[in-house]
Amino acid sequence: MVSRIDRKQVVDTALRLLNEVGLEGLTLRRIAKELNVQAPALYWHFKNKQELLDEMATEMFRRMSGPLMADGAAAVGMTWQDMLVTSCSTLRRHLLGYRDGARVISGTRMTDDSYVAPLNGFLSRFIDAGFTLRDAARSFWTAYNFTIGLVIEEQSVHPDPQEPAKRDPAYDLAGREERMAADHPLAALAGREMFGDIEASFAHGLRLIVAGIEATSGRGAGG
Repeated sequence: MVSRIDRKQVVDTALRLLNEVGLEGLTLRRIAKELNVQAPALYWHFKNKQELLDEMATEMFRRMSGPLMADGAAAVGMTWQDMLVTSCSTLRRHLLGYRDGARVISGTRMTDDSYVAPLNGFLSRFIDAGFTLRDAARSFWTAYNFTIGLVIEEQSVHPDPQEPAKRDPAYDLAGREERMAADHPLAALAGREMFGDIEASFAHGLRLIVAGIEATSGRGAGG
């Protein structure tokens, strides 16, 4: 018996459904229903949901590899600082295009090498600026993980990529402040800094990372 669907159909359908139902609602049974097949048909291609998530994450990277490669090419005329900020901003923008996109990426394993060329380009820019490979890799890894982590939090506040300004009602900043203000005024006011203008928080976090890299690697602003 040969399945009448292929891996690409399954992954494309899963990514489309992700925006409708989120990661928790994305089940093999739901995908099979959308493809008008029985759930066992999916097991020709994926043994379990984790294998599917790995392929979904890889496909997400494939789709963003063009813009990331463009960032790498543009980095020839950039400082490493600008390159790092630009590439992380591109990563964040693409992840926000998928509901729970950062959660899908987090902890998954790539099924091909589509991420390798962009990574090599970014590391080369660091090396050209005088970094050791160790410092280059750790600098990239720190900024990458900051971006993934922030987007996970961001997507918990603004879960729907079709309505990015709409907040989850659970993140009621006014109600949060009212509950905490009397006994924990600083924590109450900090909520707006953490969950208010996330765009500004992202930019500030990247500035902190760049400053930390400069301070610990000896690479100055023009490095």
